[in-house]
Amino acid sequence: MPPQPENKQPSPEAKELWRTGNASFQEGKLEDALKSYVKALEIDGDYTDAYFNRALVYRILGDISSAKKDLEKVMEIQPKSADAPLLMGDIAESSDDYLGAKFWYEKSLANKPDYDEAKKRMEHIDSILHMDPLGGKDAAALQTADDKGTARINAELSKPRPKLEETGKDVIEEGQIKRISFYKSKIKFDSVIGMLKAKKYLHDNVILAIKRPDLFRKYGKKLGVGMLLYGPPGTGKTHIARAIAGEAEANFIVARINQIVDMYTGNTEKNLHAIFEQARKNTPAIIFFDELDALGVKRGGGGDGGGGGESSALRLAVNQFLVEMNGVEDNPEGIFVLGATNTPWDIDPALKRSGRFGDSLYIRPPTYSERKKLIIFYTKNKPKSGIPYGRLARATMGFSPADIERVCDKAAMLPLIHEYEKRAGRKLGMNDFLLVLKDKDMSSSSLDEWYNMVKKDVISKTETQIVDGKKQEIVKEGKLDAQEKVLYKSMVADIKKNTNTFNISIKKFMKWFAINVF
Repeated sequence: MPPQPENKQPSPEAKELWRTGNASFQEGKLEDALKSYVKALEIDGDYTDAYFNRALVYRILGDISSAKKDLEKVMEIQPKSADAPLLMGDIAESSDDYLGAKFWYEKSLANKPDYDEAKKRMEHIDSILHMDPLGGKDAAALQTADDKGTARINAELSKPRPKLEETGKDVIEEGQIKRISFYKSKIKFDSVIGMLKAKKYLHDNVILAIKRPDLFRKYGKKLGVGMLLYGPPGTGKTHIARAIAGEAEANFIVARINQIVDMYTGNTEKNLHAIFEQARKNTPAIIFFDELDALGVKRGGGGDGGGGGESSALRLAVNQFLVEMNGVEDNPEGIFVLGATNTPWDIDPALKRSGRFGDSLYIRPPTYSERKKLIIFYTKNKPKSGIPYGRLARATMGFSPADIERVCDKAAMLPLIHEYEKRAGRKLGMNDFLLVLKDKDMSSSSLDEWYNMVKKDVISKTETQIVDGKKQEIVKEGKLDAQEKVLYKSMVADIKKNTNTFNISIKKFMKWFAINVF
């Protein structure tokens, strides 16, 4: 039989049986686990994870012959496996075949040089081979060391593989991601204030595709691959991504740009591949790329002057990103990729086509009613009295959810400090909020500066220049092409509105009135 490709995916039915077996294994129901692995292999005879876990059960039950056969099958299908020879070495070591164990541990390290457990086992075997097995106390020490070593490897290998990944720790060595952590999000849509249309859209197009792919196939709907969440900073894009993962009950992988991008050639591409591989092994999974524009930057010399250095490395990163997204598109079931950005026009167009980040959703700043609900939400666990939420919603006109949370936090500090200094408690009230909002550092929204900063990127402007002694009006277009102007029209409208002199004056007056009058 030819070696199985490392990225070959098992059938969904076999994978579900494998998961059932893992659950039984965790509960100590080894016979039930064995039955599930047997059924999984009847469906998919090349499912290496099922062979490995079945070998592990056989090893614990004492059926060494069957365990070896399954491990040999794993190594036949995947010659580069490091886990199978490790367990073969453990079996040899348990039979006092130390030379045989050394052979298998060396093979494990040959396939995976940085495998810590194999290194530890090699050190243990080397110490045994240099001891006198007839040396009385040394022999007793030998047996004790062997028992401890066997117990350690049993504890390590007896965990189903997905559980080994759920350590909550990222493993990065010399700029390369070896493992990226993931977790189950406990955040749900009930913690996302307002945005009813957006939540409905996300449920129908993302969550349903993950939880009920059978329905999508039945009606000929293409399973989603990626979605872009875009909008001003602080509007809750990351929070919504976590809520999507919570609603879908999917593993949530946060792909951090500072971990992916590395100064050495080739590492960035390897890191991207490692993240997608992690998702493929732990479906259903959502990969979330925050600040996607920093990684998926437009290729073709976006004003940085050049063809080499950093721009060249970023082009390679985008190319690798496209390769990985194409791989998900070919086999999308169980994986969804979310991207978030404040500047969608800076993302390479190839990443935004259908089948990659083809769908996009504008996460806008909160409306009046949403600001009111946000203030209620951020003060619900605080001792408070007589807070006019409607007035505060007007006083925070133009604020992002992050701004509102900051205001509520700062206001709560005032009664806290009062109780500490006066040894007498009091409740959070409107005066506390007014003191915070009248502070010049807190009186304006963080979005104001951002709107002014990006205005030049998206809004065309006419400039008068002198050419050959004559005045000529030249229109300088923003970064958006005609299609992007339509695609991001809601965001462009918000930027224009919030940088318009008349609207700025109206907003200032409304906020002043709410703070100082009513």
